[in-house]
Amino acid sequence: MTPAVLVSATPRYVTSQDWFGVQAIDVLQSVLGQGLRLCEACMVPRAFVQQGLLTYQTGAVSLADVVRLDEASRGGATPARSAIWIEETSVGVAVRILALGTGRVLFAQNIDPMLVEDEQTQRNFTLSEELERRSRGRSITQSFLDVAVYPGQHISVDMTEQWGATNKNLTGVTLSLVDPVFGLGAAHYRVVDLVNVIVGAKLVLSVPTALVRAFDDDAGDVLDPMVTAVGVVRVPFGRSNYGVVATVSTNGTIGLGLSLMNIRFLPVIP
Repeated sequence: MTPAVLVSATPRYVTSQDWFGVQAIDVLQSVLGQGLRLCEACMVPRAFVQQGLLTYQTGAVSLADVVRLDEASRGGATPARSAIWIEETSVGVAVRILALGTGRVLFAQNIDPMLVEDEQTQRNFTLSEELERRSRGRSITQSFLDVAVYPGQHISVDMTEQWGATNKNLTGVTLSLVDPVFGLGAAHYRVVDLVNVIVGAKLVLSVPTALVRAFDDDAGDVLDPMVTAVGVVRVPFGRSNYGVVATVSTNGTIGLGLSLMNIRFLPVIP
């Protein structure tokens, strides 16, 4: 970004005209150091003399004008790479930084003392990005750890894919540790618009019972029935990765507890 040219620092109020420009230079100088240049000619009428041509310009300066003024005044120094515009607003300052070579916007944002507008911008950008992803129907991996402990118990880990036209369906596999004990199966959920509640069910095969029956067809249930169906409702806490989970299984077990959503056991797991 450096060397950077400060094109203008425009105050909004009469009371800030005496100090706004100096304060803007002081802040930029503390950040950019010797990489900051001040273009005093950028916001005043400008005259350019060429062979057989005299150009007189007023008003807003273009990027080409900034490059031309920098070439005329920098001497043997490195050409400027970016241009900075700062403007005082009713709630803070507006900052715009453009690359001189390509015209690409490097930074453009309204900044207020409490960073309220910055937080709103980040939230709106995240929401727009999420809506765009959903409109494409692009799936995404979601993982859940359900720990229901009262009055009954159900502990399981789910790995699901989010899919569908609005990405409100989640389908995947589940590993049950309690109710049933060590079971493998499939899970399917649907996200409800009401506070993003997740409603669904799991169909779990009891591994111990399946192994025993593989050697003895007449053997009964070992720890749990061969197949257990579990209904699940998850209610997230706001926008966090935590929520309340309620489960009910065909084994007659009802449980309430906590659900950890989008967990990562290893960095390599998406």
